[in-house]
Amino acid sequence: MFLTLLRKLKDEKMKKIILISLILGAAALLLIFSGCSKAAEAEKAKGPIVVASKIDTEGALLGQMIVQILKSNNFKVTDKTEFGPTDVIRKAIFSGEIDIYPEYTGNGGFFFSNTDPQLWKNAEAGYRKVKELDLKENNLVWLKPAAANNTWAIAVRNDLAKEKNLKTLEDFAGYVNSGEAVKLACSEEFVTRPDSLPAFEQAYGFKLQKNQLIILSGGNTAQTEKAAAEGTDGVNFAMAYGTDGALAALNLLVLEDNKEVQPVYEPAPIVRKEIHEKYPEIEAILEPVFASLNLVILQDLNSRIAVQGRNAGEVAGEYLKTKGFIRE
Repeated sequence: MFLTLLRKLKDEKMKKIILISLILGAAALLLIFSGCSKAAEAEKAKGPIVVASKIDTEGALLGQMIVQILKSNNFKVTDKTEFGPTDVIRKAIFSGEIDIYPEYTGNGGFFFSNTDPQLWKNAEAGYRKVKELDLKENNLVWLKPAAANNTWAIAVRNDLAKEKNLKTLEDFAGYVNSGEAVKLACSEEFVTRPDSLPAFEQAYGFKLQKNQLIILSGGNTAQTEKAAAEGTDGVNFAMAYGTDGALAALNLLVLEDNKEVQPVYEPAPIVRKEIHEKYPEIEAILEPVFASLNLVILQDLNSRIAVQGRNAGEVAGEYLKTKGFIRE
């Protein structure tokens, strides 16, 4: 209609004025719509969600996966990954200092010590029980775990294992009790938690003295395993986890828990109930990510961090993009 009117006008100057006015008006409308669009986008932003993790390699990896997948789904995220050991991070989520972090199903036996220890050796039963108890007693919601058992373990250098015929923790107990040289690199948590080293000692009938332990700060098995591989300060055994990626690269052997002392430790995100109710979509966002992980995949990803020295965030982001969970 405007173009028809312009054609009918005889005055060229007036035509130019009207045309310029139309262009400026259209530009103004575009700016208004753009501003509205940005404002609407800002209104859609959710959070902030405070994401944390423990300070070990896999904790950092899984924590970064949570951080990045939430950000890609328009959540504002406060990154507190590599926050602290289990007791510290539990206090933080109880107090509301953090909102979500990756935990392990088998820790339910430690959190709720009045439960049947055998329960935690079954992956599905352990998950159901910790989900039930943590919701009831602590208002924490357990999301679905990955099918990968990251259990406590003791590793030894392959050359020593062959020399002394060490394959199982039963063999290790005999080695300790015969007075052989033992120096185990581990964390304070591994030494003091009743379901870790003390559980091994009780089941297999051995006892490590203080001078046989090198206790490193935190719980990063990359440090304990490196110490064993290099023989640092006489270390020849190391605290390890089942999904550690450095074991093969460092030529370490995990001693078989032939009495099945340890629970099943499958990683799963846990989130405060208040946050879960406010943003129920978090569960649907994280479920396919954790469902895609298994023992082999986690060992590989952990290896890229512990062995290749790559950043946990970089490795997490690369995996999420490769699998199509986030766009380039």
